[in-house]
Amino acid sequence: MNLHGRESVEELQRRIAKLEKINSALMSRVERSVDSQFNAFSLFETAISLDHQVRRRTAELSQAMRSLEKAKRQAEAASSLKTTFVTSVGHDLLQPLNAARLALSALGELPAAPEASVLVEQVDRSLVALEDLIRTLLDLSKLDAGVMKPELRDFELNEVLEPLARDFAYFAQKRGLKLKIFPSKLYVRSDPSMLRRILQNLLANALRYTAHGGVLVGARRRGDRVMVQVSDTGPGIPEAKREAIFQEFKRAHSDIPGETGFGLGLAIVRRFAQALDHPIRLASNIGRGSTFCVRLPSAAPVPKNLPAPPPLMRLFHSPVAGAKILLIENEPSVSEAMVALLERWGCDIAVATSGDEALERLRALPTAPHIVIADLHLNNDERGTQAIARVRAALGSDVPALIVTADHSTKSEDEVRAAGLEMLRKPVRPAEMRSLLSFLLT
Repeated sequence: MNLHGRESVEELQRRIAKLEKINSALMSRVERSVDSQFNAFSLFETAISLDHQVRRRTAELSQAMRSLEKAKRQAEAASSLKTTFVTSVGHDLLQPLNAARLALSALGELPAAPEASVLVEQVDRSLVALEDLIRTLLDLSKLDAGVMKPELRDFELNEVLEPLARDFAYFAQKRGLKLKIFPSKLYVRSDPSMLRRILQNLLANALRYTAHGGVLVGARRRGDRVMVQVSDTGPGIPEAKREAIFQEFKRAHSDIPGETGFGLGLAIVRRFAQALDHPIRLASNIGRGSTFCVRLPSAAPVPKNLPAPPPLMRLFHSPVAGAKILLIENEPSVSEAMVALLERWGCDIAVATSGDEALERLRALPTAPHIVIADLHLNNDERGTQAIARVRAALGSDVPALIVTADHSTKSEDEVRAAGLEMLRKPVRPAEMRSLLSFLLT
């Protein structure tokens, strides 16, 4: 091959090599472009897959939330139904219980043999126990439903302690125990009615389980707190049971003869104390007694507007005898028992079952009644407050009036208070009613 031929071959080889380089570069770029497009497509597919998963999980979560909301509504409805049921049943149970207490009180005032008096006392104790159980179940139901809210205010502690001393003096005396409740001028911030219930249950338990010695109640200031202590000389509480006794239907001493409590007293104490934020502390020695301590926020003294003292004659004369009373009650058994008791006190009773009937009785009476007593819930959804308003309008004067009801709700109390009326809750304690009638009639 000549020189020119060799040069041509070399030139072709150079061109081929150059073209191979160009081709290699182009193929590399193409491959990178394909890989990039493939990666982009893969990312797009992944995004689509994740979007589907998010949508599916969101739908599942939404369904779960709807199911949870439905279950919550059902639970709230069930709780409301339970509260309404317990309240209604409690109201219906308190009606015959009230009639029985009134009839028993009237029976107790009749001349009878000693054996009959013993039976009357036994029946009365049983009715008191039943009343306490119903009230406790109603309170627990209200607490569970969240309808019982503390009404906090500043007040003198003696406002609660003094009535407890009067209420439990007879019970302690019957058991042969010493009861000492020290008066206190300290001021606290609490709900007086709920605090009274706490101390009342602690006192009742202390007296119930103490066989010898007595019960002591006192209060003292500790910093910004007031400590109220209820101490007894009872059998003491084993350490293993000190937490359980605050649970429903649990008792520390179920083997004591003659004591048939329901194990709800301390459950109410704890529930009320938690609602009020009043910590409860227990210290106990087996065979020596127990001390329950309630810690209350202290408060500054509240100025008092002391009423003028009553005339001395009221201390020696009761105006109940001879009083003319208009009774508006739609429950026959309660009406009969109330009439029997009031007549034993020397009252003159006119009975009506509704506001319309009360107005008819007014037209037939020779003189206007001195006082009106009405049940809160009458027939056909009529309210006792309405019936009293109609009687007052017919008489043209605000004759003293009293509502007696088995409805223990805050709503009923507000209604009666708004009407400017006094109220007693069933079962009525005869001594309490007689005292209130005496006050209203004077």
